[in-house]
Amino acid sequence: MTESTRVSRRNLLLGVGGAAVIGVAGGGLGYALGHQDSDKTDKTSKSVGATEAAEAGPPKYRSRPDLRTLPDVTITTAANGSVPGYICLTPAAGTGLWGPLMVDEKGSPVWFKKVPDPATVAIDFKVQQYRNKPVLTWWEGTIGGTGGQGVGQGEFVIADQSYREITRVRAAGTDQADQHDFVITPRNTALFWVYEPLPWDLTALGGPKDGVLHDGVIQEVDIATGKLLFQWRAHEHVGIDESYAPLPQGDSAHLPYDFFHANSVGLAADGNVIASSRHTWTTYKINKRTGQVIWRLGGKKSDFTVEEKAQFAWQHDFRQRRDGSYSVFDNGNGVTKVHEYSRGLVMKLDEAARTAKFVAEYVHPDKVSAPTQGCFRELADGGSFIGWGQLPYFTEHNADGTVRLAGHLPPDNQSYRAYKVDWTGLPLDQPALGLHVENGNVIVSASWNGTTKVTRWRARSGTQPGALAGAIEGPRSGFETTLTVQGTPEYVVAEALDTTGKVLGVSSAIPVRV
Repeated sequence: MTESTRVSRRNLLLGVGGAAVIGVAGGGLGYALGHQDSDKTDKTSKSVGATEAAEAGPPKYRSRPDLRTLPDVTITTAANGSVPGYICLTPAAGTGLWGPLMVDEKGSPVWFKKVPDPATVAIDFKVQQYRNKPVLTWWEGTIGGTGGQGVGQGEFVIADQSYREITRVRAAGTDQADQHDFVITPRNTALFWVYEPLPWDLTALGGPKDGVLHDGVIQEVDIATGKLLFQWRAHEHVGIDESYAPLPQGDSAHLPYDFFHANSVGLAADGNVIASSRHTWTTYKINKRTGQVIWRLGGKKSDFTVEEKAQFAWQHDFRQRRDGSYSVFDNGNGVTKVHEYSRGLVMKLDEAARTAKFVAEYVHPDKVSAPTQGCFRELADGGSFIGWGQLPYFTEHNADGTVRLAGHLPPDNQSYRAYKVDWTGLPLDQPALGLHVENGNVIVSASWNGTTKVTRWRARSGTQPGALAGAIEGPRSGFETTLTVQGTPEYVVAEALDTTGKVLGVSSAIPVRV
């Protein structure tokens, strides 16, 4: 299945309730990040009726029945010496719940936000720095395209540690931003791509005279003001004869020819721009002041002599690493299959001698081949993290290439990129609480979407909301923790505790209805 078809189809199936659910409360049935009024948190309570719950079947999380179809993340190689942190994913296809998802090293959800209408998908969920503070960023929008390649129309979201939306970054002018990359620079500006269709005579390539070219446009905008600071258009610097992509044929001949297919942009150590073009098998270093191409690496017009083992094709996510070397996710697969397997590739460039030498490669234990998408990132300790794009896998590697953490989404799923991040989440909404009765006792299910500080849960119970004397505690166990209250008290409340026993948040008090 192609990139565009797999990530542009949306089938939203939100289940609610479960056979034994008798109460649900907290900020959980809204989300801390609102689209229209992001600085207001939802602290409403909801009950799920027994009939409605029975029809839907038992929920995955009794405290959050709305997350019934959240995809499971399976860890196949348990964390062993890995960099502590969380894994950022954007599940696509399969379950019908679309949005940024953060999980821990055991695969348990930490935070999820459903994409608000009218957007259809979320892409490229990660942690960045904005105004010297950690933030979450992702893209929301719709994806289409021609020739099996995804082209996005949407905008970028920046949220703070409390999951409140700070701002949305949009493309300058009338165009909408493409999903492929979003980089916040040290100047608090944003670099990203826009896909722009242009009328184009394609007869030199055997296409129509009145054809259409899909141009890749880099924009740098000031995040606070939206002012356009820098713009670069691929067609002004790159010939369409550099492309390896075939022209649209037959009835599709007048659809845009995606000759370039931009998929990453960033800054080199010297402040100039580095950009990756999947369809020319080339990365470009671009003068930040003049827009002129300083060099081409790879492809038909490479300025470098590239060692055979360092040659890449249909690539994604080209970056400069801390030691000055460069890395790329070498798909080796796309319209054609060039390499046996995909890999994370590290190479050393001599920009004076114009040579590119192989340094290392990082491969999946099964030597998988990803036709689309993917990313390859350096970690703080010298290890690396790989998201395998169209395939549902992610792996974390030691510096020597061995795998120290591995996992995957369900087989019918994928994540455009996957990241390992350092993050502290401080949600402002209430913990969520679900109750049901088994064998004469109340089973308490507690969760708090986005928290990273909670280590234990306490359930209080009693005859009145203001007189909850009974208390039981237990360690946090994944996204949702279950405690058993003996008997059937009138009311129950859940308290989230940190390592010192301090109460971080309290759910609403919920009546027990048998």
